[in-house]
Formats: sequence, structure tokens, C-alpha cells
Amino acid sequence: MKTVYTFGGSADHTDPRQKDKTVTGGKGANLAEMAQIGLPVPPGFTITTEECVSYLAGGSDFSEMLRTDVASAVKHIEATVGKSFGNNDDPLLVSVRSGARVSMPGMMDTVLNLGLNDKTVKGLAQTSGDERFAWDSYRRFIQMYGDVVLGVDHGLFEEALEIAKEDKGFYNDTEMESEDWQTLVAEYKAIVQDELGHPFPQDVQEQLWGAIAAVFDSWDADRAKVYRRLNDIPSGWGTAVNVQAMVFGNMGDTSATGVAFTRDPATGEKAYYGEWLVNAQGEDVVAGIRTPQYLTLAARDRAGAKQPSMEEAMPAAYGELAGVFEILEQHYRDMQDIEFTVQDGKLWMLQTRSGKRTAKAALKMAVDMAGEGLITEKEAILRVDPMALDQLLHPTLDPKANRDVLTSGLPASPGAASGTIVLDADSAEQAANAGEKVILVRVETSPEDIHGMHAAQGILTARGGMTSHAAVVARGMGRPCVSGASAVSIDLKTRTLRIGNRELKEGDTLTLDGSNGQVMAGTVATIEPEMAGDFGVLMEWADKYRRMRVRTNAETPNDCKMARQFGAEGIGLCRTEHMFFDASRISAVREMILADSEQGRRDALAKLLPEQRADFRQIFEVMAGLPCTIRLLDPPLHEFLPHADADFDDLAVTTGLDVDHLKRRAGELHEFNPMLGHRGCRLGITYPEIYEMQARAIFEAACEVALTSGAAPVPEVMVPLVATRRELQILRELIDRIAQEVFAEQETEIEYLVGTMIELPRAALMAGEIAHEALFFSFGTNDLTQTTLGVSRDDSARFLGPYVDQGIFERDPFVSLDIEGVGQLVELAAERGRKTRDDIKLGICGEHGGDPASIAFCEKVGLDYVSASPYRVPIARLAAAQASLRSAD
Repeated sequence: MKTVYTFGGSADHTDPRQKDKTVTGGKGANLAEMAQIGLPVPPGFTITTEECVSYLAGGSDFSEMLRTDVASAVKHIEATVGKSFGNNDDPLLVSVRSGARVSMPGMMDTVLNLGLNDKTVKGLAQTSGDERFAWDSYRRFIQMYGDVVLGVDHGLFEEALEIAKEDKGFYNDTEMESEDWQTLVAEYKAIVQDELGHPFPQDVQEQLWGAIAAVFDSWDADRAKVYRRLNDIPSGWGTAVNVQAMVFGNMGDTSATGVAFTRDPATGEKAYYGEWLVNAQGEDVVAGIRTPQYLTLAARDRAGAKQPSMEEAMPAAYGELAGVFEILEQHYRDMQDIEFTVQDGKLWMLQTRSGKRTAKAALKMAVDMAGEGLITEKEAILRVDPMALDQLLHPTLDPKANRDVLTSGLPASPGAASGTIVLDADSAEQAANAGEKVILVRVETSPEDIHGMHAAQGILTARGGMTSHAAVVARGMGRPCVSGASAVSIDLKTRTLRIGNRELKEGDTLTLDGSNGQVMAGTVATIEPEMAGDFGVLMEWADKYRRMRVRTNAETPNDCKMARQFGAEGIGLCRTEHMFFDASRISAVREMILADSEQGRRDALAKLLPEQRADFRQIFEVMAGLPCTIRLLDPPLHEFLPHADADFDDLAVTTGLDVDHLKRRAGELHEFNPMLGHRGCRLGITYPEIYEMQARAIFEAACEVALTSGAAPVPEVMVPLVATRRELQILRELIDRIAQEVFAEQETEIEYLVGTMIELPRAALMAGEIAHEALFFSFGTNDLTQTTLGVSRDDSARFLGPYVDQGIFERDPFVSLDIEGVGQLVELAAERGRKTRDDIKLGICGEHGGDPASIAFCEKVGLDYVSASPYRVPIARLAAAQASLRSAD
């Protein structure tokens, strides 16, 4: 099996493994494909992801086979470009880049200009005829290699560069002359010597293998682990390494580099979008070191920018680039994110990939491309990440609200956010963990800031363009971002920032509008999202192709209304205990719990009955004609009891009972492990009057709505925490008896079902028996995960992160269903339940009902519906459609 694949020149691109992103990564596969269709790609080779996995598992050693194959692949590059690696007179220089199977912008390492040393730099100067360019490239290489491979703090190099420019009175790097760069190279080498105790490596083979190792190692860097965890990327994938002949955008005014998109990644508009820099290398654009120029004349005019666009300054190269845009979009049938270099007027393509985009842009592109005939409706559905819809389902800034605008930057990632200012990533994470909404403000972000960017509501940077690290990562995360706000000056010593004549400090509030780049003081009012347009079209298509129904987890009329607006087709879980905690009825609940007799409990429950009936009536009015799964009281009774002395005093006044008696009774109800204690159906068995009251409230409310609206709801009464058939049999008889009593009293009947929540391993194993009594199963995967894994969801946060990082769990099992373990129980219960009752209704109502990966599993098992929180309903609708389409393939 090949360890290395060559591309460009005379390379053979016919091996299907070379186009397989799981083998050669997204970048390597696309470089080979671009070369095959005749685009100008510098020759190179890709080391497979399999070699990365072997390297990391084998103690960071390279196999002899890999060393042999890399040596052969280097000769392929040499033969194609007519230069030799390490040749002092006419040296071949290469770039070394990572390339995982999915895009991870800024997460892993890159080294440019590799192959330079004290001798080859002179050869480069002679062959290029540009001594300044050669020494500029050498100082870039030492800085990048020193940081990425040798671990020298990049700030030391930056500081030396800034001092050198200040001494010369220069503002831009481009003002530095050859002699200046030579002096700086000597300083950089001295920094390496001082920091590491050994000189900068001059052996080009040592340089190459050091860079390859650094790229492999970067797969397990902290920032990459965080990114993988946030984006559900398995740790076992590994990254490929791409080694490619260098082309130079820093060879003077006829050279340039840039990043471009075939459509606007922020809005989805069908217009070229990107940035470029004359006399620069790619890192200058994406790292925000220099503020880039606009790619097109139209974009430059809209922004009122002074610097010329590439369309104006390099019309021939721009025209060729525009032609490549069309070829690539037609070839890949998707919006492409492209990196390119112009070397002395010649265009070279360095990368293409399906571009990151905002949710709004993803919707527009999917709908537009289907309209253009580029893709089908089904493909459009599959193009949009369901979780990205979350960006569209929350409020945006009210255009009529007053705005105290401090400054404007680039609208790098749309949306709006308010929060208190924090000036570093660690502070952002700490504040967010404490429940505070924050805005992360930085000069520019780097991959090390990933955890703070995720914790923040929005991101503001003083430097960087529309394709900077902050912009790309923020768009991928769905965070509003304003970049390149040059009026922002940050003082980390005093923890303050100055914008014009205004000074703000950490803790002050800012609002960002990532759609227009405005930065505002204070909090700005918001408005609800619009569910029409492209969103409505895609949801209509999703509903056409999905099989499973989508319900909501809701127990208030407002949540029900919101869920229906988002397309919910009923309630999959109404937690009745939430109603018991209401301040207006908690006293009656406590009176019921503390009663010494059945009659005492019934007297207290009689006070609660009208309240429960009113709750259900309001819900049924919203959900008229739809199924509504109502879970009877589930939590242990002690959760409702007072804890403070003042609360016991108030309860004593209400009940007329002695405080000491109340405290003693509360002590009797205390449980050491209440999650596995006297809760769920166990309450119904020992205190049947509680479930009698709830059943009566449900049926009376349903009959009232049926009589007044003419559209009866379909109550599905769910008995929680069942472990045996007999438990459910006893409680089903109770519920059926109450239903018949109510129907006789109301002189009307409605359809209803009695079923159970499968949330214990024993219930899953005994599902065939339990199905004799149950008309439906609802899988409560929150508790089923807890009881199967023996892990408390409330206490797991402190150790599940490391478990995911080390591959013990692929994902947090409380976020995405543990398909191997818990999933087996769900599948087994569904199979056994259907064997007993072929028309049994099956659904899922845990938090996993809004997780796309879990929804795909539910489709595979053949569940009838999933249930999600109101804001997750559109996500579930789209994910269910995608699961249905994929299962049909």
C-alpha cells in the first residue's frame, strides 16, 4: 500500500486512493484532481493520513519505507521543475502543509521556503536576480520553522522585526531592503541559538523531516484537540502532509498571493469574493500581518477602499483566475475556497476546497445552486449542516434600536452579539464557564485562541482581513466577528482598550454587528429571526424527503408556540414536574409530600388539580390535533422540599404543622442516590393518588379542548422509569380507569395512548414483555445513557473532555448518542417491542433528539419520530431528511 502519492508534472493520478480524502486528506486529494484537469498546480507529493496514524501510535518514528518513498517523491519534484533540493547554485524550495480529510483552518502547522540555508539563499538570490527577495524568504523560513518545528516563541522573532523597522523608520515589511533582511536573518539565527542551545539546522534533509514530524505532531496539539471536540472530528483520522514546490508571491510588484471564494461565504451571493496582497506570501494574508486588498473592483468600490483591486492591478492574472473559479465550481459543484499565488505574472493554484460558509450563505447557495441546475433538491438538502441552522434561529440586532457606534471594521462573520469585554482566550473561557456573556477582543487571533473564541459570544480584532484566522474560524463556529477594526488599540498591561477618544476596560459591554462591521458601546436591542425565504424553501424540501416525524420537548405554551413556528409536529416530551415547581403551587406540592396520610395527600392534590388541568389545556390548545406525550411525575419528592429555615417557617404557616415535624418528615424522604431512588413509576406505585390526579388533569383538559376547538389533541400518557411489565400494567389500569371516569363525566371520548419511557437497561432488555402493556416506547436517552454507562450527567463534565481527547469516547455520550453501547439497547428494545406489538409507536425524547448523528441512528433503527427542544426542531427536520436520503442510497 502506497505511503506517498505524487501530483503535477508527469505524475500518475489514476489511483482512486489518491482522490480519497480519508487517505490523502482534502488538500492532497484536491491538488491531485486540479492537476489532472489541467490547472496550474506546482508539483509535489502527499504523505497519507495512514502514515500519520502509524507515526503517532508508534512513538513518533518514521518507517524505512516512508523514507524511501519520500526520497523518490522529491526526485519527482526536482525532475518537474528542473531544480535540486539542497543545491547551492539553483535550489529547490518546498512548502510543507497539513491536510486533514476535513477542513480545520488554522489548526495545524505549515512551513514555507523549506530548503534555504546560508548557502542556498545565495543561489536563490543569483537565480532569481533579486537578492532582497532571497533574504526575505530566508528570514520568513527561519521564523516559521523556528516557531512550528523548533518551538521557539514566535513573539521573539516578531519583536526583532518590529525593532528593526522602527530603527529604520519603516512601517511596512516591504520597505526593508536586502541588507536589512540579512541583518535580521543573523538576529533570528542568534535567537534560535540562545533559546535552544544549538544552531538553526542547515541540512535540508533534517529540515524536511523535522517539518513532516511537526505537521504530524500538530494533529495532537491542544488547539487541534479542541477544534476536533467542537466539530465532532474523530481523533483517529490523522492528517496528511503535502510537500510542494514553492512558488513565490514575494518576488516584487509582478507577484502576489491571495485567498478567494467563488461565492460570498458570508451572504451566499453569486459574486467572487476574496483578498490579495502584492509582493507577499500566503501567510501574510491569512495571519493578518498586513491588511489585504480587495480582489474585485466591485468589492473595492463598495468598501470605498483606496488600494487597487487585483482586477485592476493585474487584469491578465485576474482574468485567468476568474476562469479557474468557473472550472472549479462546475467541477466540484460547490462553492470553492481557493489559495493562489502569482509569480512574476504567472498564476499558480495552491489549494481548493469546499469553502466554509455561514448558515445564511449555506442556505442561499444550496437553494440557488439547485435553481441553477448545478445540484438537485436532494443534494441541496445534504449540503447544509443541520447544526449550522442554529445561527439563524436566534435574534439579530433591531435596526430601529439606538446604536452608540464606536468604530467600524470588516464584517467578517454575520450575526450580532453583546457581552462584556475580555482581552484573552483564557479569560473568555473562565467568564463563559461562570455564565457570563463575553466579547473576545484581540489584536489578531491565532490558533491558540480557539477555546476562547468558542466561549465568546462574538470576536473583535484590530488587525486582519475577511480571510484572517479570526474571520474563517468565527464563520465556521457561527460567531459574529468584526475584524480589521484599526481604531481599536489594546493595552494588556492595564487591561483596557481605546477606540478613538473612548477608553473601555475589561468588564465593559460591547455589541458587535458582524453583518456590517459596527462596534457599539453597551447592549443593543434585538429582533426575532425570519423563517421565510431560503430557510423556508429548504425546510419545505426537507419535509418532502424525510420519513421520521419531528416533535418538541416543551411544557409551556410559549415553548409550544415557538416549536410549532419551527415546524414541530407534536410534543415528544412534556415534563410535568416543571409545572410543580411554579411559585404559585409549590406550597400545595410540599403539603402533599409532607402529608402523613393518603387523605392528606389527596386534599393537597385537589388544590393542584385545577392548576395542572389549566396547564394541559393551554398546551393542548396550541397543539390541537397533534400527539402530545405527557410524562407523569418523575423526580424524587425530596427535590420539591424546602432547605432554608425561612422556607420551613413559611410552610409551617401554610400547613399548620410544626417546623420540627416538617424537618423530620423531610429527613425521612432524604435519599443517598436519588437518581436511582424513589422516583418515576415508583412514586405512582406507592402513591397512586399522584398519578390519578395527573391523569385526570390530562383527560379533562383534552376533553375541554376537543369540545371547544373541534380538534382534539392525542394525549400519550408516559409512565417513567419502568423496569418491569407488572409496574406498567398496574399504572396503565389506573390511567385507563381515570380516562373512562372522565369520559363519562364529560360525555365525550378522545383518542389516547399509554406507554412508557425506556430509560433503564432492564427495560430495554425486557421490552418484549413490557410491550404487552405499552402502546408506545419513548427512549429517554439522557437517563438510559446514565444508567448504561454508570455515569452521572451532572458530574461528568470534569472528566469527559479528557475521555474524548484520548479516544475513549468518540464524542460526549450525553451530546451524541453512544451508538455502540446505548444504541445497542435502543435497537434491541425496538426490535423486541415490535415483535410483541407490530404497530407500537417508537420515538426518542432525550437531548439526543436534536443531534444529527443520533438522528441518523434513529433513522437506521426505524423510529417513528424524534423530539427536540424548540430551537432544535428545524435542525432535527433537516437532519431527519438527510438521514432518510442517505439510508436510501
